[in-house]
Amino acid sequence: MTYIITDSCVGVKDASCVAVCPVDCIIATDEDAMMFINPSECIDCGACVPECPVDAIYPEDDVPEHQKGWTPLNIDYFTMERKGFLDKFGAMIAEAKAKNRGSEHANPALYP
Repeated sequence: MTYIITDSCVGVKDASCVAVCPVDCIIATDEDAMMFINPSECIDCGACVPECPVDAIYPEDDVPEHQKGWTPLNIDYFTMERKGFLDKFGAMIAEAKAKNRGSEHANPALYP
């Protein structure tokens, strides 16, 4: 099992979770609008969960039903070429980013 980051992180990319991860398995490139947890490196400690200011992180088995689409997105990020990943999930990420634009945790650097 691993942890899954869901739509609440998109456009926020707070990185508080990165600071507490003991194995540095939470990453994102500058071009990414969210963080991702590498399922092959995650040790299932759960340290990231309480640090997330938008409650976007869930154990894989506990992802809410309406958020289940974020599970393959998180896994495919580490297994697909970037173009294929964006072709498959770009619209989903863009929709979540638009939804989170006005949130109190929205990262202004991600909304040019």
